Amino acid sequence: MNRFEDLATPGVCGLQPYQPGKPIEELQREYGVSDIVKLASNENPLGPGPRVREALANGLDELARYPDGNGFALKQALSARHGVDVAQITLGNGSSDVLEFVVRVFVQPGDEVLFSEHAFAMYPIVTRAAGAKAVVAPARDWGHDLEAMQALITDRTRVIFVANPNNPTGTWLHGDELRAFVAAVPENVIVVIDEAYFEYASDPALGAAGYPDASRWLGDFPNLVVTRTFSKAHGLAGLRVGYSLSHADLANLLNRIRPPFNVNSLALLAAEAALADEEHVRQAVHLNVEEMARVTDAVTEMGLEFIPSVGNFVSIDVGGDAASVYDALLRQGVIVRPVANYGMPRHLRVTLGLQEDNERFLAALRKVLA
Repeated sequence: MNRFEDLATPGVCGLQPYQPGKPIEELQREYGVSDIVKLASNENPLGPGPRVREALANGLDELARYPDGNGFALKQALSARHGVDVAQITLGNGSSDVLEFVVRVFVQPGDEVLFSEHAFAMYPIVTRAAGAKAVVAPARDWGHDLEAMQALITDRTRVIFVANPNNPTGTWLHGDELRAFVAAVPENVIVVIDEAYFEYASDPALGAAGYPDASRWLGDFPNLVVTRTFSKAHGLAGLRVGYSLSHADLANLLNRIRPPFNVNSLALLAAEAALADEEHVRQAVHLNVEEMARVTDAVTEMGLEFIPSVGNFVSIDVGGDAASVYDALLRQGVIVRPVANYGMPRHLRVTLGLQEDNERFLAALRKVLA
C-alpha cells in the first residue's frame, strides 16, 4: 500500500503509468545484448533531416536563454501551412500534451470521455486522471465503429477522441464517414481527431483512398480539434513537439493552461525547419511504403495474419501468446511492442525501420516461431 494514496486524487490512484517501447539501453542492461534493433516506438528510421540538423547546430548558443514562450516563428509557419490564423494554434510538448489540455479544460469528475477499443493508451490515462468516466466503444475490424460511438454519446459526454489512423492497429476512416460523424456530434461536445500519422496515411500508395485532412473542416465545426506531431514522419520524437488546430476561442482556452515554455528552444527551431523540409518527409514516406510491402509479404509467407495499416507500423498476429514471442525476440536483440494492454494479446506491433532492420526482425521472427 502506497502511504500517499489517501492524499492523491481518486483518478490518479487507479492509473498505471504509460508503458513506452523498451529503450535500447534497458535491453542492454537486462540481457547483455549489444547488437540491438529497436522497432517498438513508431520512430522515423531516417531520423531528422538535414535542415533540422543545421537548425539545431545554429541554436546551441542560445540554450542559456528561455525559449519563445509563444512559439512565434513556428506558429507563423504552421499558420501558412494550414491556412489558419495563429490564434487557432496550440503548441504542445508532443501532441499528447495537447490531448491532456483538452481534458483538463473541458472535463470534470463524473463527466464522460468517449473513445474506441484498441485506441491510443493516453486517452484512458488523461480521462481517469481527471476523475472522468472512460466510455469505450467496441471496435469493428480492429478500427473505429463510428455508429457504435455515436450511440454511446450522452448528455454527460464532454470529449470524444478519434485517432485517424489509429495506433496500434493502423486502421483508418474515410473522409465522408468521419465528417458525417463529426457533424452528428452535439456542438457542446469536443471532438479531437488525432492525426499523429497523417503524413504516412495520406500517401495513396498505402491504399488509404479517401483519407481526409480533418484540419480543412475547422471552419464548419467549432467544436473540432485536430492534433498533429513532429515525432513521426518528421523524425523529432526525442525533441517532443506537437500542436493542435481548432477554433480560436477553443484554442484560447487550451493556451490558458499551457505551461510556460512547454516547447523548448531546440524543438521550436527543429519543428520549423522540419516543416519546410518536404523532401525529407517524402523520403521517409516512400521508405515506409516499400518496407510495409516487404514486411507484410514476408509475414504472409510465414502463414501469419496482420492488420492492414496506413501508419509506419503493422500489428502482427503471431498465432498465440505474443508475450513469449516478444521475450524471445528481445533475447535476439530485436525490440518490438507487445500490445496486450490494448486488448490485443496475440499481436505484436512492429515499427517499420530501414531495410536491414526489418530483415533482422523477420529473420528473428522466423527463428522464434520455428
